[in-house]
Amino acid sequence: MKQPTLRTARLTLRPLVAEDAPAVQRLVSSIEIARNTLMIPHPYPDGAAAEWIAQSAKAVEEGSALTFAIDDGELSGAIGLMLRDGIGEFGYWIGVEKWGRGYATEALAEILRYGFEELDLMRIFACHFTRNPASGRAMQKNGMTYEGTLRRHVKKWDEYVDLAYYGLLREEWISRRSAETA
Repeated sequence: MKQPTLRTARLTLRPLVAEDAPAVQRLVSSIEIARNTLMIPHPYPDGAAAEWIAQSAKAVEEGSALTFAIDDGELSGAIGLMLRDGIGEFGYWIGVEKWGRGYATEALAEILRYGFEELDLMRIFACHFTRNPASGRAMQKNGMTYEGTLRRHVKKWDEYVDLAYYGLLREEWISRRSAETA
């Protein structure tokens, strides 16, 4: 699989490159990022960004995932789409200094478009910690349906946290797009 570069009104979603490691390291070292994401530890270990970028490139080669840098002139976050059996699961993070600008909503809209139009996915879903409702709002703004909450489903540090799930089916996305262009 070859990873494309995608563009929105304000953002470029591009493959991560090794040169992004220092910016990734700096951005995800924020405790606010780690607190609101499942897989990012705190403190973020030295060298972990370079390792994650290399693993992301390998996943693209294997066809199991795509990870995009969210770039507004500089690296501002990342969004990934894990792929399995015609279904995509996305996850993302935005650097704290870029919160509140709608970048997650905008990047997600393009990932949904790409997943349904270019990858021909049947379903795309994601979850977020319920203590991070802004993530859910980005999904809702993109027409995703709340599917339920798994209570105390994962342990993050010393706390069991709830995960709220959202999903969108291909036919729902097509219907919504048709209504927007009518």
